[in-house]
Amino acid sequence: MSQDEDFQRQGRIVALVVAGVGLAWVIVTGLGAALDWSQRTRAFFDLAALAGFGTGIWMIYGLWRMRQKNKD
Repeated sequence: MSQDEDFQRQGRIVALVVAGVGLAWVIVTGLGAALDWSQRTRAFFDLAALAGFGTGIWMIYGLWRMRQKNKD
């Protein structure tokens, strides 16, 4: 597998992580409103989504650093 293919694969994984976290957050927010969950439970899922988005940003940073390292 070439480096360019590896970058593309990693980029797809990052995109799937961010999209998956966003979709899960929207679904859980809707469920929380429909099932009348407590604010504490909703806040827990909001923080979990925030952690997922933070992971996505960390993965993007790692991909950027890998591309900068192999640029030369």
